[in-house]
Amino acid sequence: MNDKLILGVGLAQEIEHALNRNGFQSLEEVKALTVGDFLGRVRDVQRGLAEIKPVEHAIDCGVDAVIPSGYNWTVEEHHKGGIVKLERKGPDLYVDGKKIEFYLSKKQRKGSSIVGNDLRKELAKMPVLDANVLDYLLKNPHLIPEEWKKDEEGNTRYIFFWGTIYRRAGGGLFVRFLFWDDDRWLWLFFWLDSFWLSGHPAAVSAS
Repeated sequence: MNDKLILGVGLAQEIEHALNRNGFQSLEEVKALTVGDFLGRVRDVQRGLAEIKPVEHAIDCGVDAVIPSGYNWTVEEHHKGGIVKLERKGPDLYVDGKKIEFYLSKKQRKGSSIVGNDLRKELAKMPVLDANVLDYLLKNPHLIPEEWKKDEEGNTRYIFFWGTIYRRAGGGLFVRFLFWDDDRWLWLFFWLDSFWLSGHPAAVSAS
């Protein structure tokens, strides 16, 4: 029978350094390594009996939102989550198995409008997608459905990712949005003290 493995102080410190070097941020993440047979499966990889393959189109929504290069912004609000997976199924796009839908306030419909600050309150408890998802889609435009380009009336859709709200230095708040511009997908931003119309839906995951 093999003796039980005992970690010396030196090896424990090496493991601690390795965890920090590889981006572990909490003791909960470290403790998760000890659950079930996870370490046994890691040992299989070490022995050449298994392989590690990245999940296709996985986004870490637990990290801070990126501030686009060249912009003197700060992040006012960011809805952190976990790892989410994007997947195309036919004409639709899904996040963690839930279809991404477009939400419009009742005040946005039928030619009316709503001020962004009021819409923010309405969306506060909804599963809005964040700027990490927006940036991932810009890097992987083949995932974006054709139907996202225009609405039912043929007008350009400006799709907002309310999970991240930015502030310009010394200025107001705004949200970034995705839109199709003739031959490519682009992003811009819209101030919260502006009026949101029917062509300005929020990207949310279906409940």
